[in-house]
Amino acid sequence: MSDLHEDLRDDVRMLGESLGRTISSDLGPDFLERVEHIRQLAKAGRNQERPEHQQLLEALGELHEDEVLPVARAFTQFLNLANIAEEHHRVRRRLDNAAVQEAPDELQDLLTRLQQQGYSADQLLETLKTLNIDLVLTAHPTEVNRRTLIQKYDAITECLKQLDRGAPCQTRVDELINQIWHTDEIRKQRPTPVDEAKWGFAVLENSLWSAVPRFLRRLDTELRASLGRGLPLDCCPVRFSSWMGGDRDGNPNVTAEVTQEVLLLARWEALDLYIRSVDELRGELSMFRASAEMKAVVGDVDEPYRTLLGSLKHDLLITREGIESQLDGYVPEVPLPVMQPEQLLAPLQLCHRSLIECGMAGIAAGKLEDLIRRVACFGLTMVRLDIRQNADRHAAVLDELTGFYGLGRYTQWSETDKQAFLLRELNSRRPLLPRQWTPSAEVQEVLDTCRVVADADPSALGSYVISMASRPSDVLSVILLLREQGISHNLRVVPLFETLDDLDNACACIEALFEIDWYRSYVNGQQEVMIGYSDSSKDAGQLAAAWGQYRAQEALTALCARHKIKLTLFHGRGGTVGRGGGPSHTAILAQPPGSVAGSLRVTEQGEMIRFKFGVPELAIRNMELYTGAVLQATLAPAPAPDREWRDEMDSLAAAGLGSYRAVVREDPQFVPYFRCATPEQELAKLPLGSRPAKRRADGGVESLRAIPWIFAWTQIRLMLPAWLGSDSALGEAIDNGELPRLQHMYRNWPFFRTYIDMLEMVLAKSDISIAAYYEQRLVSPELTALGSALRARLLKAVEQVKQVKSVKQLLDQNPVIRQSIDVRNPYIDPLHFLQAELLYRDRNQPDQRLEQALMVTMAGISAGMRNTG
Repeated sequence: MSDLHEDLRDDVRMLGESLGRTISSDLGPDFLERVEHIRQLAKAGRNQERPEHQQLLEALGELHEDEVLPVARAFTQFLNLANIAEEHHRVRRRLDNAAVQEAPDELQDLLTRLQQQGYSADQLLETLKTLNIDLVLTAHPTEVNRRTLIQKYDAITECLKQLDRGAPCQTRVDELINQIWHTDEIRKQRPTPVDEAKWGFAVLENSLWSAVPRFLRRLDTELRASLGRGLPLDCCPVRFSSWMGGDRDGNPNVTAEVTQEVLLLARWEALDLYIRSVDELRGELSMFRASAEMKAVVGDVDEPYRTLLGSLKHDLLITREGIESQLDGYVPEVPLPVMQPEQLLAPLQLCHRSLIECGMAGIAAGKLEDLIRRVACFGLTMVRLDIRQNADRHAAVLDELTGFYGLGRYTQWSETDKQAFLLRELNSRRPLLPRQWTPSAEVQEVLDTCRVVADADPSALGSYVISMASRPSDVLSVILLLREQGISHNLRVVPLFETLDDLDNACACIEALFEIDWYRSYVNGQQEVMIGYSDSSKDAGQLAAAWGQYRAQEALTALCARHKIKLTLFHGRGGTVGRGGGPSHTAILAQPPGSVAGSLRVTEQGEMIRFKFGVPELAIRNMELYTGAVLQATLAPAPAPDREWRDEMDSLAAAGLGSYRAVVREDPQFVPYFRCATPEQELAKLPLGSRPAKRRADGGVESLRAIPWIFAWTQIRLMLPAWLGSDSALGEAIDNGELPRLQHMYRNWPFFRTYIDMLEMVLAKSDISIAAYYEQRLVSPELTALGSALRARLLKAVEQVKQVKSVKQLLDQNPVIRQSIDVRNPYIDPLHFLQAELLYRDRNQPDQRLEQALMVTMAGISAGMRNTG
């Protein structure tokens, strides 16, 4: 077998040389030589025991103003190309291992272990058939890269596949890289919410449409090999939902009209893909033998399958035309009939039964089964759209209503009075909304959204998520408003507990709801709760937040078990460690025992969607990881932590919380330092997504969204949100002689091990010399003491993690990630130094010519770090 790491180096070298030829052709060999000189200086600086960047800084300082942007673009595009090569290498390594059976099949290995633990084949198959894994695609943080560039990057990935097979593709690679170089990296305008939704649909069409049937086929094969039985065709353990076009929390650009358009576009996208697939299937099913059941439907025709599929295609086309007319603004006098999945499935299943009955099971098992499996996953809506809105917006509706009726102000009532009022109205047969009432524009928008939700096909909707929920009335008010707009089914209304206080109070809130007979009847034995990672980490620090999330899940799991209600936990995880990120399968296995009981919802955000699902082979791999992890966490969860471990975590979390807030909330120098040292204020110029960077334009750090909060610290490599507080907590515990216990917890408790491993990874990406340079260039002298203290604390955190893990160097046990970071550093370093200089100039002598270069450095550093926030 070839040296796979050498293959990766060859791909990176080949793409880099192609980029070099393009740059040389455009800007001349002298300019390319300067870029290469800068790279060599960055690499040489990194090869020393302590990074020394003086020569690099001098070389960058000699650049003419007109050269700054192309230098930034050169390093940014190299990092994007390196990412492509690395993603392709992951696929290649997996395929090569499978070809030589070097790596055991993880799912088969898991099934074997579960059987050894006493689970029968019937139990395993039944559990798999009822798994409900819902991956929710969200638009924040949106891709830094423009969609047109993503398409070109995908084309390069395809070329790398062709080159592995020996096909000549170098000319096409050169052509694509030439196109990339001559395309602006940065959007001129922010994407609209509809643009974001279309980007999500592109991932579904270009990758997941192909990946899902392949994943299900492989799962079926593995089950037959391990259990002797396969997966039913109508079964799909992994499905997809979306927030793109439905998440209006703090985003005034997501309106009722936008949600309506996105619902129609999703259905149009599904119909379009099904039409193409049915047409392709018609080309294949030219057989003449058919069952009596088939003949009874189509008559005695020469090509019965083509006849039936032709009729199905006609129905799909008519339905698509109806959607198109609505998208064009036509409002039908009577609602158009909505095609249901059963109408699509019935003719496909009839073809399947007929082929098998006539001895053509091999033909039935091809594209026909693939299409049936797609229907099981995507339905006729591609994704189910979640709606998200802040609890305050619903309270504002009721505030205006009660004021109109002369009942006082709803928001000033006690929680008991609110619940009593809401339950009276929910049980009332008269309408609540008066005819002679003109609500404010903000209230009307909430009501319009509820109307769109009420009118939508239930199969097109996921959950209605209430952000900043903290009380039972937050949930009841949404149900009431939906009922008032005529909803005919019991939509899942899901409280999102985000801050540490709300997480601690989550169980009490849900228990109070369960004590309401009307509510228990409404949920009918099914309760969904969303756990917020981003805002809880920003509120309390990563350590206290992680333990708060764990405790909340434990308490909710026990509560629902007592009430015999099935709990689905919805994890609002971001892409970065500071927002709950990290490998999904390890995170699932680290959850409290019993909390993953066959069902799981989790957000997949921004650029992580492309990294995990943008290429079919990677999408298959990630769906397999999710399936295996949820199966294991359901049947063989990790044991509950010992009392001593819980006590230790209580102490660590309390120390971490106090230390984190002492800096972020109480140190008067912190906010000025944050604003000076990081590009937080300039991030608003980077048109990442449709959502404003702040919840309130006049707010401070507390109003800053978790994504730009993480993004800003990542850009300067201090990575503060992921470790601040943990350093003090671990240090205090080690000083008190608790190191042996921490090491024992690391070895034996998946939750703690996952936390420490994620902390290690983010610390490995940090760089105090880079952070110090930003401070030197941008921060006034009176604030530098805080920066010095923070960098010293970061270094202590590194030592503490090494002690807990008993290693000499970070990532000793993960050389692949270590190498990935080391390879990228020489390409990211010039971008950091350029960015610091550009920030200085932008703040002192603004120049629109350099603003583009500043945004390119942000995009390039994000590409190198492999996340925005």
